[in-house]
Amino acid sequence: MDLQHNAFKHAIASGNLQIGLWSTMGSVVGADLLGDYGFDWILLDTEHSHNELPDLLAQMQALGRSLTAPIIRPAWNDTVLIKRILDIGAQSVLLPYVQNAEEASRAVAATRYPPVGVRGVTGSGRASRYGRIQDYLPNADREICVLTQVETVSALAELERIAEVEGVDGVFIGPADLAASMGHVGRPGHEDVQAAIKDAIGRLKVVGKPGGILAPAGEDARRYIDSGFTFVAVGIDLLLLSRGAEALAKSFR
Repeated sequence: MDLQHNAFKHAIASGNLQIGLWSTMGSVVGADLLGDYGFDWILLDTEHSHNELPDLLAQMQALGRSLTAPIIRPAWNDTVLIKRILDIGAQSVLLPYVQNAEEASRAVAATRYPPVGVRGVTGSGRASRYGRIQDYLPNADREICVLTQVETVSALAELERIAEVEGVDGVFIGPADLAASMGHVGRPGHEDVQAAIKDAIGRLKVVGKPGGILAPAGEDARRYIDSGFTFVAVGIDLLLLSRGAEALAKSFR
């Protein structure tokens, strides 16, 4: 059995736009349903949702029958959390609140086997198809995608150094936390925040690193795509459900 090709990783490395969806519902039925709509990737969140490891496994299994790539966001840039997520078969991780190159290097090391990194070794987990991928251990690193999340003013000041860390495949700008860090909590659309985001993608272009962002409002998503972001989440599953339900209820009142 061959090691799975990480289509998302290679797509963003080639500059191919990848349209995604943010998933916070922690629902295997939701993942099963959303995998059918042609999104390139779906972010399965554990930072701001009730997802735990068994939930993630079930959602990844549901997405496994589709062409939609799961990206997992651990609750923190933590070696143990990352190890457990990789062992159940994740190939792409988004690490929150990366503040500098040292933290970015630590994130990469958590996804690499020794001597390059510190990932714990098991030969019988789901990642290796329970040992059936015989060359998994020496080759796994090449298909792991590491995305670092930059979401504060201080992290933006370190943007190029974070992006240039070997093994970082992309940098994700977090509008909500960035807005809070800039003194505009709850207002990611504030002109100062948007100017900082525009500056960030320009700087990422200079160093040749793909940029990502969450943009649940369509006009924002299109603007970010036009400005050069490579992987863009254009919706959040919880908001799609709540707004759809609200609109349906209102139409009958």
